[in-house]
Amino acid sequence: MLRKTTIMSALFISACAHAQSPAPVAAAATVSQNAPGKTNPGHHSDGLVRIVSAYSVDETVARLETALAARGITVMAKIDHAANAAGADLDLPPTTLVLFGNPAAGTQLMLASRSAAIDLPMKALISEQNGAVMYEYNAVDYIARRHGAAADLPVIVKIEGLLAAVAAEATRAQ
Repeated sequence: MLRKTTIMSALFISACAHAQSPAPVAAAATVSQNAPGKTNPGHHSDGLVRIVSAYSVDETVARLETALAARGITVMAKIDHAANAAGADLDLPPTTLVLFGNPAAGTQLMLASRSAAIDLPMKALISEQNGAVMYEYNAVDYIARRHGAAADLPVIVKIEGLLAAVAAEATRAQ
């Protein structure tokens, strides 16, 4: 129970910090310039990869879960921020955070730099913004640089490829 409480506390703090950041608003302004499945040309400047999804928030989340399961990757938590906001009598467009990971890969990243654990497990934020559905996740090379690990470590390259593949499956019309 203590571990779950600690994780939820960290997520709450992270969500509060993220809510105060102007970066998501600036990124949302470029959404209309992108077609579904295309990344925001400015991705990585703030450590986030942004992709416009061809699907609703719920369908994108379901597709992400399917893509992860097909690769044996564990979904550790799914947080419906809109439902939580509604519980506080607040209105928030559909916004879901999915936490997922693979201990074999994540442990290698933590061995390269123990502080990288604060950014793990990996996360995908799927939300409705200005009429579009956005899929956002932390760029692994950015996480590596943030924590002083070499961005070209084989595990980082492998995780980046995996994240790009599951993001494509979750967001692009087949």
